[in-house]
Order: sequence, then C-alpha cells, then structure tokens
Amino acid sequence: MNAHRPHRLRSIIGGSAGNLVEWYDWYVYSAFTLYFAPAFFPSGNRTAELLSAAAVFAVGFLMRPIGAWLMGMYADRRGRKAALTLSVAMMCGGSLLIAITPGYAVIGAAAPAILVLARLIQGLSLGGEYGASATYLSEMAGQKHRGFYSSFQYVTLISGQLTALAVLIILQAFLSEAALESWGWRVPFVVGGVLALSVFYLRRTLLETESFEKAKQSGAPKSSAWALFAQHPREAFLVMALTAGGTLAFYAYSIYVQKFLVNTSGFGRETATAITAAAMFLFMLIQPAAGALSDRIGRKPLMIGFGVAGLIFTWPIFVALETTSNAFVAFLLVMAALVIVTGYTSINAVVKAELFPAHIRTLGVAFPYALANALFGGTAEYVALWLKQEGMERGFYVYVAAMIGLSLIVYLRMRDTKHHSRIFED
Repeated sequence: MNAHRPHRLRSIIGGSAGNLVEWYDWYVYSAFTLYFAPAFFPSGNRTAELLSAAAVFAVGFLMRPIGAWLMGMYADRRGRKAALTLSVAMMCGGSLLIAITPGYAVIGAAAPAILVLARLIQGLSLGGEYGASATYLSEMAGQKHRGFYSSFQYVTLISGQLTALAVLIILQAFLSEAALESWGWRVPFVVGGVLALSVFYLRRTLLETESFEKAKQSGAPKSSAWALFAQHPREAFLVMALTAGGTLAFYAYSIYVQKFLVNTSGFGRETATAITAAAMFLFMLIQPAAGALSDRIGRKPLMIGFGVAGLIFTWPIFVALETTSNAFVAFLLVMAALVIVTGYTSINAVVKAELFPAHIRTLGVAFPYALANALFGGTAEYVALWLKQEGMERGFYVYVAAMIGLSLIVYLRMRDTKHHSRIFED
C-alpha cells in the first residue's frame, strides 16, 4: 500500500463521510417513528402504532441479505468504489420517496405500501454499504493501525444516528408536536436525500484499493455465494455467529432504548431523545480508542470482554431503567450498556474483513453479517415491543443476554484475526 499512503487518510475520510450519510438516512426512520407512525398506521394506540412501524423497520432488514449478496459480488467484481457509489444512490432514492409519500388519510393502504417499498430499497442499499465500506476501510488502512482506522465505520455509523437525533432535537425546538406529526417529520428525509446526492459525487472521486486491483489482475475466481459457502464455510458461519449477539445488543442498547425510555420508563420524548443523543455521542468517541487498543492487544480480548459483561449486566441495566425517573441515572445506565457493546462495535468490521481473501472479501463480510443482522438486529425492536404488549417485557432482557452468551462461546473458541489476518500489507 505504499503508493496509496499519502492518500490513505483522504480516502478513509471520503469513504467514512458517505457511510455517515447512508446511516443517517437509515436511522432517521427510527428517530422519527414516534411522529410519523400515526400518519401511516393510525390506530389510537401508541404501542400498536410503534409495533407496525417497527415491523416495517424489520422488513427493511430482510432486504439487507439480498443487498449484501448482490452488492457484495458487485464490489468484489467491479470494485469497492463502484459499490459504494451505487449504494448511496439507492439510499437517496428511498429517502426522497418516504419524504413525498402522502399519509394513510390521503391515499389509504397505499401509504404504508409505499413506505415498505422505500424501506426495501434502502435495505438493499445498506446491505451493500456495510460490506463495501468495511472492506474499503480495512484494505485502505495500514497493518499496524487497521483496528483504529476500521473503527471509523462505527464512528460514522453512530454519527449518522446522532445527526438524525440532532435534526430531531432541532425540529422539536422549533416546531410544535402537532406540526411534527403533520408535516415536520418529512424534513429529515428530504435532508437525507439531498446529502446522499452530494455524497454520490464525492464517492466517484475515491481511490480504489490495491487489494482489489491485485486480486483483479491475479485472475482469482469470481465472487459468488456458492463459492463463499463452498470454499469458506467456516469463515462464513463464523461471521454469522459472532454477529448474532453483537448486533442484537447494539440495536437493543442504542435504537430500541429511545422507545424504551418513553414507553416503559415514562420519560417525555424530548428527554428520551436528549439522553440517547448524549450517550451515543460519548459512545462514538470511544470507538477509535477501542480500535487502537485492538491493534496492541488483539481483537479477541475486546470481544470476550463484551461477551462476559453483556451476559452479566444486560438484565440489571434494563431492570434499573424500568423504574428510574432521574434523567442522569438513565443516561449513566444507557452509557454503561454502550461501553459494554463497544468491545464488539469498534472491531467487528476489521475482524470480518481479516477472515477472507480479497477476491471474495466484500461478499464474505457482507452476506453472512446481513443474514445474522436481519434475524437478530432488525427484529430487536419488534420482539421487544411484542413481548411488552404480551406482558412479558423482561423476556427481552433474557433474550439479549442469552444471544450475547452464545456469541461469547464463539469468541472464546476463534483465533485472533489480528495475528491470522488475510489482509496483507502490499
């Protein structure tokens, strides 16, 4: 990578900026669910409305494995840059479609149908984005700092969520609740579409990675799902197993917790948003530190630390959140959960990339991850809300802890990818 070294930082920043916008567009849906759910799913019951909106959120996740499969092969065959450019264009289209769709009162059942279509498009986009950006950042980074630089995938992922929350806070400050529920919720989707369009042009100027160029010149076999599971079955199933507990914990601790603070703890929507935003901001700041730590001590100790702490503390953290009425105490509890999951989030991208050779790396990172993410991450809110509606809310805490425990077994048995990486210094 010597030829790329002067451009490495610029390429990583450019790729990360696109990742931020992609995740902003994805998370805006979750951040504004409390306001637009009645427009698409009017029922008069808050939990039922949120449950319907969460189901659509989960449907978007069902498309992510398909996007990971198609876009993963595209990135391995045509280049990481080409895949990153295509994914952000699709995300732009999905956001603008949500922004202009009339509500149920105007076009009836067509409204939620169009909402589902838009989320399907965004799911395809994000399915490809994760693998392409994880591979791009890991390949662009130098061997000694690969954990540090690849951690910026979650820095930008969290930044996208924080930007969505910041837009929510600003709109809450300047618009009434009635205005937000009537038309204000459309504003962030317009912003996301415009930002995605600008990033489309930015990504067209990115450098391609040398790992891809060398794999292309070497005449390596074409990337395909058959080749992935036939030639690299252990690595593919390893990605699914190590992802299951980590992605469920991340969505439980970061996405669902905002609704939990309103729907269970009893905080106002503005207070819940502020608590979540403050905790996520600090969570974002510690990702590079954890990534850099993995460059020194290895990836495996961080994942084991997450597994042990998540298994032990998930139940007491959620139980304490149920009854607290103090915003600062709630913030500390949410922050504790996010510190725990950092052992997974900060290094999961580089761990997966280090498992595969270059000619099938993007597909290997994206497809098994997307399968596990659809099964466990995308359904987290729906499972939590369904259990609450059935009067078994604490069953969700057991579910999260149990899945973290299963992933912990995998972390304990796997080799440390830092010392057995398939990404070599060129």
